[in-house]
Amino acid sequence: MQLECKHLNFTYPGSDVAVINNLSFSMKNPGFNALFGPSGVGKTSLAKLIARGNARYDGDIMWDDMETILYTYNLERLPGWSSTGGHLSKVTPPGKEGLKEHLVQVFELTDVLGSRFSQLSMGQQNRINLIRYLLQEFDLLILDESLANVDEKLRETIILAIKDLFADKMFLYISHNLMEVSKFCRQILVFGKPSENKGCFMISGQDYQNKYHLDKKKLDLTMLEIMNAF
Repeated sequence: MQLECKHLNFTYPGSDVAVINNLSFSMKNPGFNALFGPSGVGKTSLAKLIARGNARYDGDIMWDDMETILYTYNLERLPGWSSTGGHLSKVTPPGKEGLKEHLVQVFELTDVLGSRFSQLSMGQQNRINLIRYLLQEFDLLILDESLANVDEKLRETIILAIKDLFADKMFLYISHNLMEVSKFCRQILVFGKPSENKGCFMISGQDYQNKYHLDKKKLDLTMLEIMNAF
């Protein structure tokens, strides 16, 4: 399983400024990886290209041993007017009812299944939306700020649960939380600030999982390396 980009260039139609300029990187094997950097540097644009959007680009994107790629983002809306529990039941594939119930419990959403999506807080909406993607078949799931507005302790619980339950899948996590990507992700593609003519750098994270010992000194060094990169 490998995601690779070679000399990737992308410019929005009608613009003369490249959003992605000669980007090359490779991410291998299942696990949590990240895109990190300030707003406006092309993280979401890259994510949508990787998810096989219809936009034209120059260069190559290669998906080795990955057929199904899903992309979910912050504040994505659920369709229809049914309750959140009713919607999850409709989109749950046969045989995954137990997984759905487990995710609902881990994501602390049992008490809101009878509510409509519009009645939920933003953090609850993001969690419900993420569950419906995790219930589908996928090889790579891109999470674009998908845990925004969720408190830190619960975010950690959710990320560790996903890493345990979907150990054979690849994830690409987009977040502005420096400590979070440093702690939980294995490979971190850091986007530099265009105003300072900095490129992109691949940095190794701590890939923290349940029952691991977290070396706080190494975590601090990873965070420092990322900050220096952009």
